[in-house]
Amino acid sequence: MSEVATPQERKELGKSRRKAVPRSSHAELSMPADRADPVSLLMSQDTSRLAWLVPIRHGRMSASPLAFYRGAAKIMAADLRDSPISGLSTQLCGDAHLSNFGTYASPDRRQVFDVNDFDETLPGPWEWDVKRLAASFVVAGRHRGFREAEARAAARRSARAYREAMADFAGRPSLDVWYAQASLDDIRRAMVTKRHRARLDKVREKARSRDSLAALSKLTERDGTTFRIRSDPPLVVPLRDLGMLGDVEDLRQAVAASLAGYRDSLAHNRRRLLDTFRPIDVALKVVGVGSVGTRCFIVAFEGRDRRDPLFLQVKEATPSVLEGYLADSIYRRHGRRVVEGQRLMQASSDIFLGYSPGEEGRHFYWRQLRDMKGSFDVEVMEPSGMGVYARVCGWTLAHAHARAGDPIAISGYLGSGDVFDRAIEGFASAYADQNERDYATYLAAIELGRVQAHPD
Repeated sequence: MSEVATPQERKELGKSRRKAVPRSSHAELSMPADRADPVSLLMSQDTSRLAWLVPIRHGRMSASPLAFYRGAAKIMAADLRDSPISGLSTQLCGDAHLSNFGTYASPDRRQVFDVNDFDETLPGPWEWDVKRLAASFVVAGRHRGFREAEARAAARRSARAYREAMADFAGRPSLDVWYAQASLDDIRRAMVTKRHRARLDKVREKARSRDSLAALSKLTERDGTTFRIRSDPPLVVPLRDLGMLGDVEDLRQAVAASLAGYRDSLAHNRRRLLDTFRPIDVALKVVGVGSVGTRCFIVAFEGRDRRDPLFLQVKEATPSVLEGYLADSIYRRHGRRVVEGQRLMQASSDIFLGYSPGEEGRHFYWRQLRDMKGSFDVEVMEPSGMGVYARVCGWTLAHAHARAGDPIAISGYLGSGDVFDRAIEGFASAYADQNERDYATYLAAIELGRVQAHPD
């Protein structure tokens, strides 16, 4: 049996990395003279996507610098390639911006809060997630019209919450770190103003209403004694209506093959539960911002009768945007890469989370479409509310990293002062400036016809 380093040795390892990579160096943002064209990087992702949906992706990204940032994880990955790193690794979300956190139902039906998007997950430097999160707060603050100091304060608070949470996890037993999780009740108790608690209550109530029965009402129509998915092109297109847009039979076979493989990825008890439902209908569904154009489906299932529905989302998993700049995934199937990363970083995950191969080398992962899922609306956040949200996201990201990495070593590197917090604040502001320049370049490419962009 190999020897395990003591907690003191792990802490000293982290502290020793400060000499080679000072914490203040994380404020740096230096772009090489041969920096890749951001528009070309985005367009390189379009080649494997459904061509008729790609203009919708660009239409969504063109809406604002914040929308652009949400879809530009590949650009930021390229920019972080040569940034200072401590040499301490963990499992990365890979796209840890503020809109990729939210609430959902745990298997025991508590409403919990966690990272909720893992399409780009991969092992790598923990700093990359922290920087993407912090920069998203400056971008979002500017989007909301905050003063620069207010936007920067939110970024700094996210970094401080990350540092302080990592110090807390460094002092806890390993099982306590593994089981820790933020519930909406925990977050509510930590809020000091009635206004913030009232907004959280609205998020909670809206999320509670988002389940398969609500999806049945919103997404389907009667079809004799059962139901079928209602067509809402181009955002929701049942395969029966897809003839003019693609090869229906190829897509149908891809979903059927994926379902068979997906079932095998579930634990035995969950396969038994899935087997109590029968598939009724399948539709292509446009999701998110950066994912638009990938092959994403919703599959409607029926249990004992039409009042017993289940809706699963099937998302195509493509190579992580980080793989060009970090080591490739150890998993041959990208659906498995996503699922294994999610299970590692989340304290509790969807009981139907699983993966499968598809046709022609395509990979997919499956999860529930709606299971009390909710998010905090950036469009109504005021500076104080964004500051609270930044602290929650910072804690949550630290917990995900502590589960997958070494919290003692990372905390040893971060220390107890605010040197790192202020460095990240400076980086976040500088990268928000870069994002605005890239956004202007992107709009110019649309204006010139180089990029086709259409509204939904």
